[in-house]
Amino acid sequence: MIEVLLILAAYLIGSIPTAVWISKFFFGIDIREYGSGNPGTTNTFRVLGSKWGTIVMAVDVLKGLIATSLYILIPYYLQNEADRTNFMVILGLAAVTGHIFPIWAEFRGGKGVATLFGMIIAIQPLAAGCCVAVFLLVLYLTRFVSLSSILASVAFAVFILYIFDAHETLYRGFAIAVALLVVLTHQKNITRLLRGNENKVPILKYRDRRRHRRHHDQIGGGLDHVVDHEKE
Repeated sequence: MIEVLLILAAYLIGSIPTAVWISKFFFGIDIREYGSGNPGTTNTFRVLGSKWGTIVMAVDVLKGLIATSLYILIPYYLQNEADRTNFMVILGLAAVTGHIFPIWAEFRGGKGVATLFGMIIAIQPLAAGCCVAVFLLVLYLTRFVSLSSILASVAFAVFILYIFDAHETLYRGFAIAVALLVVLTHQKNITRLLRGNENKVPILKYRDRRRHRRHHDQIGGGLDHVVDHEKE
């Protein structure tokens, strides 16, 4: 019975609509009516800026971490690793379901990637760290949160199945399901990526400005050289 109550609690924690509440409380808008209409990290970065996007991402990660860690309230799971991992997967999935279909926000939620990541941190921190490295590398190179999320989720499946070689059947199935879920929930993003019109998040913009100025200076310098040569 207590397991059922904890699963329900995990769903309610995951249902906290971070981006929706922040946009309404601080800006007087519903973020679901702006940008892509998705109340998640990417759209918050795009609509409200990097500060609020970072806050939303951090809170959504904490939702998954806290919900998945509710197993500690049952002493049995503290001493049974395999059963603990399986129960943590169930708790985490309940939180992710809550994020995607939040009871506090008319069941119109985000894609669950940040909450899913919090779940992974709780279950296997090292794998989570590897996924972060993949995510940040792709984000640095492309500034596409969607592409970063997709590749990090696929990398997670590879890490669990082959690098860390997890033995729990439910956990292995979960790793595969994560990759499939993230790909399926990012179909529109994938289409925009293929068409070349996916929006980039407003981070690393100073790096891009420096590159633009450097490129402009190089072109300008080349033109000046051509003009001087013609004068000669």
